[in-house]
Amino acid sequence: MKILIIENEIYLAQSIATKLGELGHVCDMSSSTKDALKGVAYDVVLLSTSINGQDFYPVIDAYKGSIIILMVAYISNDTVSKPLKAGAKDYILKPFMIEELIRKIEHFQDYERLKRQNQAYEHYLDYTFDAVDIEQDLDKLESPLFISSNFQKYSDAFAFKYANHQNRSLYFISLSSAKALNEIASIPNNSILYICDFQTLKKGDRKPFMELITSRDVIISSTDTIEGIEHDVIEIKSENNVFEQGDILPIEDYVKYIVLNYQHKFPDTELSKKLGISRKSLWEKRKKYGIIKKK
Repeated sequence: MKILIIENEIYLAQSIATKLGELGHVCDMSSSTKDALKGVAYDVVLLSTSINGQDFYPVIDAYKGSIIILMVAYISNDTVSKPLKAGAKDYILKPFMIEELIRKIEHFQDYERLKRQNQAYEHYLDYTFDAVDIEQDLDKLESPLFISSNFQKYSDAFAFKYANHQNRSLYFISLSSAKALNEIASIPNNSILYICDFQTLKKGDRKPFMELITSRDVIISSTDTIEGIEHDVIEIKSENNVFEQGDILPIEDYVKYIVLNYQHKFPDTELSKKLGISRKSLWEKRKKYGIIKKK
């Protein structure tokens, strides 16, 4: 990382720069806020609030896109509270251990990376689900929510829009996984669970599954008709029986979709014939995609 150290105590600045340099970081030093305004981009700015008679707010404004960590001699509104409101990310109290400073830097590095990643995912999901119209009143729905849709994308859109409406995180689990029930049991009760591939659940596993989701905030989706349960089922149908109009899947994704969603309807001999492959090839496809056939 490229780090700017703004500190008028030259020995302290040099000590920090040396230790960070040993870890592979590139450090520049400035003894005044005026010298710090170089128009150069930095990943991290370490800003001392103890530089007498100098206004450090222009520095905070100039480096808002960087991780700004305040180095303070004491905690007050002027040294901590106001600079944090102005855009600084955190503070560290002098004297400090370099390991603690590095921990803070790495923490905010991870935070910024995850924030950018999350924003990218949100934009992608908004784009992907933009054409999916959810007509249900999300405030009047009670868990567990069972969704039957002939197109998985519609169920996905409902689950993500419901979680966003609730302003809560979503945990995704596929019942096609052999470890699905164990995963469900391990997730905290205050989370929203989105469980897909209900159509692949063996009849013998239905009772323990229903017991497992009791009193949980959960959404369960199936690409097949859902019968034999005591809960209401929301039907979200696409006019296209397989894929939404405009979506073209690669051959490998198409084969995976067909195997995953129709292996419980057709024996292997008929399914492999419909796909134009041998039974051995069908077995190899299952192994490749990690698909477990329910018996």
